[in-house]
This record gives sequence, structure tokens and C-alpha cells, in this order.
Amino acid sequence: MSKLHTSASEGRTHYKSRKRTGTDGFSTHSTIHTPHSGKLPQANEADFPVKGAFQSLITPLKRAVKAAGYESPTPIQEQAIPHLLEGRDVLGCAQTGTGKTAAFMLPILQYLTENPRRPVPGKPRVLVLTPTRELAAQIDDSVAVYGRFLRVAHTVIFGGVGQQPQVTRLRRGLDVVVATPGRLLDLMQQGHVSLNAVEIFVLDEADRMLDMGFIHDIRKVIAKLPEKRQSLFFSATMAPEVVALAQTLVHNPVKITVTPDQPTVEKIVQKLMFVDKGDKDKLLISLMESRDLKKVIVFTRMKHMANKVADRLNRAGISAAAIHGNKSQTARTQALANFKRGKVQVLVATDIAARGIDVDKISHVINYDLPNEPETYVHRIGRTARAGLDGSAISFCSAEERNYLRTIERLIRYRVPVDSKHRFHSESARTATGSDARPAPRVIRPRRPRPAGPARSRSGFHSGNGHRRER
Repeated sequence: MSKLHTSASEGRTHYKSRKRTGTDGFSTHSTIHTPHSGKLPQANEADFPVKGAFQSLITPLKRAVKAAGYESPTPIQEQAIPHLLEGRDVLGCAQTGTGKTAAFMLPILQYLTENPRRPVPGKPRVLVLTPTRELAAQIDDSVAVYGRFLRVAHTVIFGGVGQQPQVTRLRRGLDVVVATPGRLLDLMQQGHVSLNAVEIFVLDEADRMLDMGFIHDIRKVIAKLPEKRQSLFFSATMAPEVVALAQTLVHNPVKITVTPDQPTVEKIVQKLMFVDKGDKDKLLISLMESRDLKKVIVFTRMKHMANKVADRLNRAGISAAAIHGNKSQTARTQALANFKRGKVQVLVATDIAARGIDVDKISHVINYDLPNEPETYVHRIGRTARAGLDGSAISFCSAEERNYLRTIERLIRYRVPVDSKHRFHSESARTATGSDARPAPRVIRPRRPRPAGPARSRSGFHSGNGHRRER
């Protein structure tokens, strides 16, 4: 866990990566790498002026940052990049939408470029572990965006798709692997990937990892890492169990905090609508009649409800698609791609996708159901008002969600303005207290006996604590 910045021999062969994408540009489950010979085009550093911590980057990275439309670093980038370039371990607490991915990926790409080594089959130099497939794919996309003028071999590994293309990529040798825990461990057990050559390890969205029941998988991965490495730990919240995990991973880390106690929601126009549970669909459809709602994400708590809401919107003539953990990876990728391209106006999602959706110019986020964890509210509404743009968040609140609202407002230290002029306003929801302000107790139905058969392997999709696991 100590500093790691050892020089390697110069002049070794690298590989230029070329992304395999669908027609929409969204990356699929693997990356194609082709050998690259000759020199990359030279660029004049003066042609790519940047500010702050970006000035310490090598010219190809400055060029990529400018090409991506950025000039000044965000607060977490300004704080993290200098320490990461020095090889320090980092413990970062930052909300979604703060530029965290670039904060760790830019220094990693610079390290790989300044310390070139020939990729070894099945032994990546950098491992980024993340909870969801969408987030893994987007981090891998970031590697392509910021490494576009470098020679870096990379791929993304997750379940829900065939593993053979991923195995083929691993056999060719990779600098960077971005993975979800389940599929990574499967490939490790099959002997397709080894972590004993990892020089930099990134654990991203650690709190969501724990929420999804990945703690045992994370520990298995950490146990296979070499002791001498640079470790980066990022989490949107720092609950005691998250801190305990961090202490097993990082050594003498630089601690970076970007307003974790008071989430950054100032640029988001928030609105609250009290409504009876049975009127939520009518209220949602009436809101969608406004031309201002151009690109909308609707969040539900349950997967089956996401499907129902999407179906009801489509029946009302409003193009919608659902995305959640029970959907196949192909369906999830297609739904997200159609949303990005504007073929679908509304994306209905559960919280498993809340931190894995990075789509530009989302005009509105609608909380069809309030989350039972107040931090999740911040992650949801953080899908809008990104890259300096404004955005709006509308939350429905029925009587049984009244207590959820109180905990949310306590966390963000803000009383969300109420719109009581809509025709579905519920005064009973607004004034609910006591047992009326809590969800009804869940009815536990007796489980059907499972048919006898072979034991289910670990390639199943469920963890022991009842949370659905990403593969």
C-alpha cells in the first residue's frame, strides 16, 4: 500500500486502443486492442491552455481535456490530481457529478505513459472496481476519452453478457481493467485474470458496493492484490462500515472531502408535490404534457414499478423505457442508448442505476417514489444540473412517504418548496404523521418449496443478504 512510482525501461511496445461500440456509440462489453507502431501526432503544449491542477498533466492529457470541453478542474480534481501524481493513496468523499472519474483517471493515464511496460496477458496494471455495469462502462469510456492521444490498452468486464470476448481481451494484455466484482471473481477463479501485477487499485462508489452486498467479494479481491500498490478509495458517504473498509485498503492516505455533509444541490431547482399513491401516474402524465420536460429520468424504488410506470407512459403516448437490475445487459444498454439519442423521452430507473447514468442535458429528475435512504435522494437528483447547467428535480410524496421526506430535508438542510396548486394535491399526504407517515408493514408470503436439483453456483445473480448483485 506504499507509494508506487518506479520507472520502467523506455521504448517498450504499447497498444493503441480502439473502442467497440454500437451504432449509438455506447460501449459494449469489451474493447478491441490493436498494436500501434510509429509515433503519435505531436502537439504543441501552448495550443491547449488549461488551469489549476490540469497544468501538471502531460501534453496529450491536456489536449484530451480540452477536446472534452474542460479547462478548469473541479474541486475534487484540483485536490486529488497533485497527490495522485505523487503516488499517494487517496481516501475521497465526494458526491456524484463532481468530476471524480477524471480526478483519478487522468493521473493514472499519466503514470502509465511515464512508466511504460508491455501488457502481460491476464495481468492488468490498473484495476478499477465499481458496483454497476453502467458505471463500469462509463468509466471505461472515460479511459477512451482522456487516453485518446495515448497508447493505453483497456477494457470493461461485467456480467449479463458472454465472457469469451472479455477473455480474449485479457489474453492480449491490458493496462487498465474496469470491472464489477462478480464477473471479475468468476474470471479469476477460471484462471483468466490475475491481480498480482496490479500497480494501482481504485475502489469506486464504496458505499453503494456495501449497500449491494459486495463486501465479501471486495475482500476477496483485496486479498489477491499485491501489498505494494497505490490504492484509491472513493465513496459518496462515509458511514462507519465504509470507513472500516477503507482502513483495510489505503495506507497513510490523503483525505479529500467535497462537501459531504451538505450535498451540492444549489443549482438544482427542487419542487415537492404531495399526492395520493393512486394518483401518481395521473400526476406524472400531466407533468409530461409540459414542453419543458425534454429529457427526464423517473426514479422508482421497485423494479416491477419501473416497468409499470414505463408501460403507462407509453400507453399515454409518451416514449419511455425502464432500466433496472432485472433487465438483461442488452436491454439496459439499448434503453440507455435510446435515451441518450433522444429516441426515448423518459428513462424510468431504480436506484441500482442511479449512480450509473451519465447523460448530458437531463432537464428533469422526477422521484416517483421517495427513497428510503436520504443520501440516495442526492444521488438521484444529481443526474441533472451537470457540467454547469441548471436542472430541476420534482418529488412526489404520498402519506406513507412523509417520514422519508423529513430525513431527506434533514440531510440536505433545506425545506423543499411545495407546489400545492396541481389538481392532484393531497392534503392528507401533506399533514400525515405517526403511523400514517410510514409505509405499511410488508406482508411476508410463504415461499414456495424449490424443486430439487443441483446447487446454484456463484454465477447466480443474488447475494446472501437479499440484494441483487451486479455481474
